[in-house]
Amino acid sequence: MGKYFGTDGFRGEVNVDLTAEHAWRIGRFLGWYFGRDHRARVVIGKDTRRSSYTLEYALVAGLTASGADAYILHVIPTPGVSFVTRADQFDCGIMISASHNPYYDNGIKLFDHNGEKMDEQTIAALEEYLDQNSEVPFARGADIGVAVDNVAARNRYLGYLISLATVSYRGKRVGLDCANGSSWMMAKAVFDALGATTYVIGNAPNGLNINENAGSTHIEGLQAFVKEKGLDVGFAFDGDADRCLAVDANGNVVDGDAILYVMGKYMKERGTLDHNTVVTTVMSNFGLYKAFDRLGISYEKTAVGDKYVYECMAKNGHRLGGEQSGHIIFSKVANTGDGIITAIYLMELICNSGKPLHVLTEGFVRYPQLLKNVRVIDKNTAMKDEAVLAAVAAAEAELDGAGRMLVRASGTEPLVRVMAEAESMELCEKHVADVIAVMRKRGLLE
Repeated sequence: MGKYFGTDGFRGEVNVDLTAEHAWRIGRFLGWYFGRDHRARVVIGKDTRRSSYTLEYALVAGLTASGADAYILHVIPTPGVSFVTRADQFDCGIMISASHNPYYDNGIKLFDHNGEKMDEQTIAALEEYLDQNSEVPFARGADIGVAVDNVAARNRYLGYLISLATVSYRGKRVGLDCANGSSWMMAKAVFDALGATTYVIGNAPNGLNINENAGSTHIEGLQAFVKEKGLDVGFAFDGDADRCLAVDANGNVVDGDAILYVMGKYMKERGTLDHNTVVTTVMSNFGLYKAFDRLGISYEKTAVGDKYVYECMAKNGHRLGGEQSGHIIFSKVANTGDGIITAIYLMELICNSGKPLHVLTEGFVRYPQLLKNVRVIDKNTAMKDEAVLAAVAAAEAELDGAGRMLVRASGTEPLVRVMAEAESMELCEKHVADVIAVMRKRGLLE
């Protein structure tokens, strides 16, 4: 993890942690780096934050000043940038988004020519450039780059999504919560085209309301909406639509772990779960592994971040992976989490099985889970502290295989996340409190 770029890009409060100057210099570097032996072509997308314009124009200025041509997609989901980068053979893709963060934050995510998260070597070279005073050469004369409106490529991504569906949704009443973000027009267009009767909330972005009491991080709004309208199913996306959580007809949340369960079972039955393996992260619920054990499905665990999930999938040829938060990757059709694709494949399962979502999730019994974020003085010190490690080991020993403890540093904030899973919430609360008490005693907390 670098100084600026964490597990999911360079993220922070705009003009405090992430400034227009940062964006300009990132554009300058990428235009030069990918254009050393040809005129670079870079594609840029953004979410609906007001600050996305500031960062977009600064990136375009930097890219074109270095001789690259910048192709502008305007508002599009993050996976749309990945798709266009790969499909149209761009040197690099840039997404301007802070995902599920509030509107005053923003971020810059980078994709390589394959539409995969940018490699660490390039990120390291970029960060070194950001910290130095020297400049890369400016382009001159006819070598200066141009900006190109590329809305046609956004429409091709929309067509690609529709093409993935194998069944009609006619007769299905579907709710969508677009988080006032990147999916605010596209998700409805997909579901309407596939025949669903579609009801939408979180589809009135004003630049300041992205993720505000909406989307996958505030799914209670969709839960109430599904019940109020008597819908068959609901899907909630986050600000840049690379996540999807579902709500069944009874208003129950179907999170990323439950989605991995129902999709893993479905793909195994159809013979499409290559290597009989699902890739998860260390944050997946203990109950998911118990359910997979009963189904005879193998699993791998990675660090948190869809980047790491995809790396494991690509290296080993696995087809399904994801996170509890709703980043689900179907590697046959995408190189990153795609919320709309997740919703499309869940609808295929519902339609083909003839069963409602609450029936399909039967067999997945979630263990009580408690996660507390604690602000620390230094993440590395807290994670290596011997007393903290001993407290975690003692809790694991007490759980004796009937649960687990997990303590990990946040990839984007000065936080340590302390999580417990056990057969009762009382046990979870006890073990989390014990570990945090040790951190406090050791003077590790802010």
